[in-house]
Amino acid sequence: MNRIDQVFQQLRSKKEKALIPYIMAGDPFLERTEELVLAMERAGADIVELGVPFSDPIADGPVIQRAGQRALKWKTALRDVFRVVSDLRGKSQIPLVLMTYYNPIFRFGIDKVFKEAAACGVDGFIIPDLPPEEGGEVTKEARLHGIRWILLAAPTTPPGRLRTLFRQTEGFLYYVSLTGITGAPLKDFSEVGSRLSVLRRISNKPVAVGFGVSTPDQAREVAAMADGVIVGSAIVRLIEEHLDDSDLPRVIEGFVRQLKDAVTDRRVRTSARAGSGS
Repeated sequence: MNRIDQVFQQLRSKKEKALIPYIMAGDPFLERTEELVLAMERAGADIVELGVPFSDPIADGPVIQRAGQRALKWKTALRDVFRVVSDLRGKSQIPLVLMTYYNPIFRFGIDKVFKEAAACGVDGFIIPDLPPEEGGEVTKEARLHGIRWILLAAPTTPPGRLRTLFRQTEGFLYYVSLTGITGAPLKDFSEVGSRLSVLRRISNKPVAVGFGVSTPDQAREVAAMADGVIVGSAIVRLIEEHLDDSDLPRVIEGFVRQLKDAVTDRRVRTSARAGSGS
């Protein structure tokens, strides 16, 4: 069983929710990326999402765009991210998901990407600019190598399309909580709850919510409705504020611990028991 599947299975058995922090690989430099992943694991992160820097990140807001530019200054590429994952596997078994646009995968070679990803210990991919209808080869190679291709749904996704996404997504479904880019504020939690109710009626696969979650209180509120909470821009912004700080891993560890405490709040667990069994 893939590590992502194991985590969600274990959390569901405990009526708990997953915390999935995001950082950009290579920001501020590759060696620090490894330190930050380990710090987030110590803080209680269940899965870590690593961004692969790309020159034209259409789904990313300014905070993550700047992180990508900092990583690209060091010429950080997909192969470098694989090396970081491989090094981490000597120290950690936390599930690692790469968020990358399709261009780096295509240039690397689809078959080579998934072969090397599996060899170094990558558990999943999120490819925001590749619709599943155009990803037949990605689906084939990902499944061949036991890697989960995690698909995204948005507030505007119609029910028929949601059924298709649930059939094809693996690991979990990434629900984008708002229309827009990363870093935008999430204001209407009731709308997220309504949409998640629709998703529950379609499938019992895990659903993790991202975009717009930036504080422990927001993470607590989303965790009461979803199987997982993804926090990205708030962490990346904190990294940006402490780029030259030798205590950066400790700073990130402290913030992620606050998020994890919120996600595992007793009120969240109580809500989970009273809900749909997620």
